[in-house]
Amino acid sequence: SELHYFLELSANNRYAERKIMIIYHESSKTFHLYNNNISYIMTVLPNGHLGNLYFGKRIHDREDFSYLLEMKQRPMTACVYEGNRKFSLEHLKLEYPVYGSSDYRYPAVEILQENGSRISEFTYVSHTVTDGKPKLSGLPATYTENDEEAQTLCVKLKDEVTGIVLELLYTIFAQGGIITRSARFTNEGTSLVHLLNAMSLSLDLPDKDYVWMQLSGAWSRERYVKNRILEQGITAIDSMRGNSSHEHNPFMVLKRPNAGETSGEVIGFSLIYSGNFRMQAEVDTHDVTRITVGINPDRFDWKLEPGEEFQTPEAVMVYSDQGLNKMSQTFHRLYAKRLARGYWRDRPRPILNNNWEATYFNFTEDRLVQIASKAKECGVELFVLDDGWFGQRNDDHAGLGDWVANPERLPNGIKGLSERIEAMGIKFGLWFEPEMTNKDSDLYRAHPDWILHTPGRNASHGRYQYVLDFSRKEVVEYIYEMMAKILSEAKVSYIKWDMNRSITECYSCLLYTSDAADDLIGV
Repeated sequence: SELHYFLELSANNRYAERKIMIIYHESSKTFHLYNNNISYIMTVLPNGHLGNLYFGKRIHDREDFSYLLEMKQRPMTACVYEGNRKFSLEHLKLEYPVYGSSDYRYPAVEILQENGSRISEFTYVSHTVTDGKPKLSGLPATYTENDEEAQTLCVKLKDEVTGIVLELLYTIFAQGGIITRSARFTNEGTSLVHLLNAMSLSLDLPDKDYVWMQLSGAWSRERYVKNRILEQGITAIDSMRGNSSHEHNPFMVLKRPNAGETSGEVIGFSLIYSGNFRMQAEVDTHDVTRITVGINPDRFDWKLEPGEEFQTPEAVMVYSDQGLNKMSQTFHRLYAKRLARGYWRDRPRPILNNNWEATYFNFTEDRLVQIASKAKECGVELFVLDDGWFGQRNDDHAGLGDWVANPERLPNGIKGLSERIEAMGIKFGLWFEPEMTNKDSDLYRAHPDWILHTPGRNASHGRYQYVLDFSRKEVVEYIYEMMAKILSEAKVSYIKWDMNRSITECYSCLLYTSDAADDLIGV
């Protein structure tokens, strides 16, 4: 069953599966990550950069895979070493390409330095191989429950001029064609730098013979499958909305033209991140395809002070030589058992009933109890109270941000209603949209500067609501205290957390100081 997907092997078979999943050949400076399904091979290039040699179906290990390096003299090529016309980054498959050093394709990283330069040179320093999978600081990610499920390679590279250390993380799971990737930057130098681009994954493939598949749509028609043939140039899906959403899903697939549901080569890419993202395929003039996946670099600027670090979100690659269905099953099993967490991960979710379509904003406590009672008769196990229970929320023009029960609708508050629902033998859930406010609210009247807006300019609304500036500690604490009071007093087993508009006028008045202004002028 899926419940035991990662733990189904006997002790002996499990050891055989993972006895060696990551090996480093010192003589050729080559890394080989493999399991029964896949191989991922890369090498340290003559200039210290990492080059990609192979990703696909499992192949036998060998000491030297240098025959996969395509180094030859080409006309009109910028070359790394003076007098050597064969070594150009433009024509190599690279592991984490940098900007501006004989590679004209889109880079995985770009760093603005004090002198205005954006050139980096990340060269190999060392590596470690560990059993299991480390946590990513402050970010959701896949995980393991024991060290036998996966191995992780951390390759350390450094830019000697700036002192920036780059650690590339690769985890290969024992089961399935899965590799997860991310990057961590640490400023070990003495000067402030700006990260302008920091991809989670870059992958160069030897040809362009793929069909690009993405999931796009809009409200009520989410995740339509869109296909296109890769050609020279850029194919991409991204979001600049502040969220990924049902309109721009951070997932895409490359499949061979002859691949179907149960046969053919397929590579799926997923980014575990809900903010602005970009997934891009660039086909160069020699039909080499570069895939980059990560935070959208457009408007991205992360100040990295000396001693600070930045961790990118995790990207997941799944390879299948048995078509789209095998790739889908692998993702589903991984995310259901090694991304989802908590009590309900391995249990059937309760059947719920939500009052919204039945009542909209027009309800009383007794009416809700009546609906919940009928729902219980039908086998419902969880009753969820949706929008309209708080403040002066009589329609969608008012009340967001005032997370106090409306006494006219709920004279006994959320506490009283939840106790009546639980007394029936079913659980109670509650709706919040804590990152939003209406101008017609006590919160906005008291703190009009708490919304995202640009001084002197119009602030756009969506559904008559505005986005709160959660970069401000006082805003987060204000909302948290109201929510915590309700949840500590009432019997709430489930929260429906909504987000009904994307971000506009993304600007924080708190963060704009004279020093910040100087930094922006410097950029």
